[in-house]
Amino acid sequence: LSPPKPPAMASRRGAPPLPLRLRRLLRSPISRCACFIVALTVLLVVLSLRQIARVDLPRSDLPHQVPNEQLWVSNGYGYHACVTPTHRYIGPIESDRYMTVRSNGGLNQMRTGICDMIAVARLVNATLVIPQLDKRSFWQDTSTFKDIFNEPGFIKALEGDVHIVSDLPESLQSAPRARKHFTSWSGASYYEDVKELWKDHKVVHVPKSDSRLANNGLPIDIQRLRCRCLYQALRFSDPIEDLGKKLVERLKSRGKFIALHLRYEKDMLAFTGCTYGLSESEADELRIMREKTSHWKLKDINSTEQRSGGNCPLTPHEVGMFLRAMGYTKSTWIYIAAGEIYGGDKYISKLRSYFPNLVSKEVLATKEELEKFKNHASQVAALDYIISVESDVFIPSHSGNMARAVEGHRRFLGHRKTLTPDRRGLVELFGLLEKGELTEGPKLSSLVTKMHKYRQGAPRKRYASLPGSKGRTRLRTEESFYENPFPECICLTGKH
Repeated sequence: LSPPKPPAMASRRGAPPLPLRLRRLLRSPISRCACFIVALTVLLVVLSLRQIARVDLPRSDLPHQVPNEQLWVSNGYGYHACVTPTHRYIGPIESDRYMTVRSNGGLNQMRTGICDMIAVARLVNATLVIPQLDKRSFWQDTSTFKDIFNEPGFIKALEGDVHIVSDLPESLQSAPRARKHFTSWSGASYYEDVKELWKDHKVVHVPKSDSRLANNGLPIDIQRLRCRCLYQALRFSDPIEDLGKKLVERLKSRGKFIALHLRYEKDMLAFTGCTYGLSESEADELRIMREKTSHWKLKDINSTEQRSGGNCPLTPHEVGMFLRAMGYTKSTWIYIAAGEIYGGDKYISKLRSYFPNLVSKEVLATKEELEKFKNHASQVAALDYIISVESDVFIPSHSGNMARAVEGHRRFLGHRKTLTPDRRGLVELFGLLEKGELTEGPKLSSLVTKMHKYRQGAPRKRYASLPGSKGRTRLRTEESFYENPFPECICLTGKH
């Protein structure tokens, strides 16, 4: 007997045979042609849908798609603030030495100067009289210490470090005082010599407080005292703190936001000699202002060289191009932390064309809320400072005292994202845009994001002086302690 034949059309892998009617249908030429047409139609429809999806993307999102996390989230890599004194640190020793101070400059120059003076008072073992604030600078602000800062809280917070009093004792009110300009960027050994001043006088007056201490080489307990002063003790007055918190809450209710320190103010442009994009009459106005301001030493400035060297603030238009290239979308909320923008809406409108959700304190607060701060530039600047520290991302369009102070504070609080534009590099790219050799889109976005990969506030040690600098000039080129208090005031978790 021969073995049985396998069923017709059976699969070699055991699949059941196709029904007889279907097998006959597939053998028909007409059926085969119809199946081919159906398959081709399906393929064309799929390809068409993919093309439509590509075309229908919003044009603003075409240049650069960046993950949301990358735009907003920072990474502290396990570092945290550490300002606890070492076991060798002792409380202040009683003495009959007093030091009076006049703080100079704008709000943040005064703030860092005050904390330098706290450290100096500790070094020379003197009682510090609450500093007088600058009323003669560009802003002409008549605010006193207690108008801007919480004076009782300041004295209380530092009682274990330095003796602080609101005023000189009555017996010393009319006593002769030694007047001393402390040398800038001085170390601990310099202040050991300074103690000699109190041999002949019970009171020493310091006319300037800014940059009186070195950035590096000081005892760790003195460095940590500077941090305790700036980030914990020197709080703003209750009215400023209360309104600042309200404005932050109003911004956060709209979603994540950028605080943009837009240094496009008249005094900044006049001081730096930056006139790119301005009219001839505007450039002349700034030149005249610079010539008439006696304490601005540099009068004749080449604006083109300033810009190519990265020494000019980014224009509002350039800020818009930069943020879009970094991947921020048109719906992003941006808080303008600045004074009056030069040229008003004429220039700010170019930034608004990229990011319509621009707001300022004048938009967020009511007239009644701002009334108490009217004509007090330092108090208004304090509101900007609070909002900038608490923002999801902070971006300064130019370096300066506020930019440095905010960046340092954000590093201290966990390396909150701070995006620092490479102005020199960006000017080169914007120059290519003007020449038509580059266009806004994926290529520009790629170049800009690569340029700023390591400029977003991640933990790093403070920069030393610039190569080739010598003598006291070398000290001037060091990165400010208050811009980056790492490593003295920032530690890896578990290490102190």
